[in-house]
Amino acid sequence: MTTPQICIMIAIGAYLIFMVVIGILNSKKSKTSSDFYLGGRKLGPLVTAMSAEASDMSSWLLMGLPGVALIAGLAEASWTAIGLAVGTYFNWLIVAKRIRFYSQKLDAVTIPDFFAKRFHDRSRILTVIGALIIIVFFIPYTASGFSACGKLFSSLFGISYQTAMIVSAVVIVLYTALGGFLAASQTDLVQSVVMTVALIVILGFGVSYAGGWEAVVQNARSLPSYLNLTTTHAATSVAEAVAGTAGSSDYGFLPIVSTLAWGLGYFGMPHILLRFMAIRNAQKLKTSRRIASVWVVISMGIATLIGIIGYSVVKAGKVSGLEDSERIIIEIAKTISGNGVLLALLAGLILAGILAATMSTADSQLLAAASSVSENILVEAFGIKLSQKARLVIARCAVVLIAVVAVFIASDENSSVFRVVSFAWAGFGAAFGPVVLFALFWKRTNRWGALAGMISGGAMIFIWKFLVRPLGGVFDLYELLPAFLVASIAIVVVSLLTPAPEKEITDEFEEVKAMK
Repeated sequence: MTTPQICIMIAIGAYLIFMVVIGILNSKKSKTSSDFYLGGRKLGPLVTAMSAEASDMSSWLLMGLPGVALIAGLAEASWTAIGLAVGTYFNWLIVAKRIRFYSQKLDAVTIPDFFAKRFHDRSRILTVIGALIIIVFFIPYTASGFSACGKLFSSLFGISYQTAMIVSAVVIVLYTALGGFLAASQTDLVQSVVMTVALIVILGFGVSYAGGWEAVVQNARSLPSYLNLTTTHAATSVAEAVAGTAGSSDYGFLPIVSTLAWGLGYFGMPHILLRFMAIRNAQKLKTSRRIASVWVVISMGIATLIGIIGYSVVKAGKVSGLEDSERIIIEIAKTISGNGVLLALLAGLILAGILAATMSTADSQLLAAASSVSENILVEAFGIKLSQKARLVIARCAVVLIAVVAVFIASDENSSVFRVVSFAWAGFGAAFGPVVLFALFWKRTNRWGALAGMISGGAMIFIWKFLVRPLGGVFDLYELLPAFLVASIAIVVVSLLTPAPEKEITDEFEEVKAMK
């Protein structure tokens, strides 16, 4: 093993140990399953903001987004980032405070639990369907994170992808199972800082390796539609992009609207909504919103720019043999590490940033999926009576079980982080997003409408993705948009065709609405 590799391993190892220590320190604070899954609603505004956004971004921020920008230029990456930035802001603005008040009044600690208690669903069918949706979509989402870790370590140290991926998963499971929600949130705060440092350092070194800003701009302008927002560069691989042989393809109204629809996903993301529910003081959500919105805009802007710069770095020969564009930050970090011990340690910190991006999402996803198995299905749906100690044990076992399944799915080294995240994001956005919004803001919504929204939204994701979108033309839309619309229509139509909610339910709605 070379000196740079040793330095990188030391930096990453120190970071991983620190994460596990946070898990150990928080392990004694989780005395009930509610503590384990929601942290006792004790989060401060900074931790709430940064843990929500760090758990949101995932490895997509440091791998998927730069990878898309490197090959295709600004169009897809930029419109995706714009949609996400707008979605982030409005989620904090209109959903955060209302769901914080509503979930506390109902004593709901998970999203399926909130749905069941909001509509007084004694049959628990909303709980079961909601839990199944979380399991179906979160497991591949978590698997994409494990895959990103495997790609990182196999690229750095030459070890097998499978081994690297499994080791990464073990570390994530260890601190998550030990410390629960508080550990996940506190590590997410640390991880957001590491991610930020990684983005800034890569940006600076990338411009230098590319030959300066003028070279970056000149190279980007030399490719057809690379810097255009309404047409896109048509390269399908790094080699094709560098060769400059690809032409342009249209990126008009439908693709733009389709890509902006990413922002709708925020309204249904369980791991983000749980952060809203967990803040200690709802009046501090305004501060959290400002912190989160600024960080998201800056981080996604830099990540997109790194992809554009990465093209010039590859063209300048500073990074050679790059086949997977999602590894551009990894390869730039490896180049940095060859310039002395201090820079090798800095490269290790950069690469820890990719781990941070992955781990901050995977831990939250594991908790959400585990809560669906242990709380929503075993305890609530099946009515199994368990002591608080037994519920904690089952919660931790559920984390491990979900992780094992995700590891199996992640065994395919060739899966795209960006594409897997895209599908899972659409699933939650369509199945939960409309239900959350109507549950919070339309008093006439009833449980049958909510059920229709969840089922139709989740089903339409698969129908549109695999049956309709391949038809092309006007049907070539990101599946989240049509599925979100179908779910919204289903909620309204079915709610109006079935009996209105009971007075007790509408009184609760008005009481929460009056809260400030």
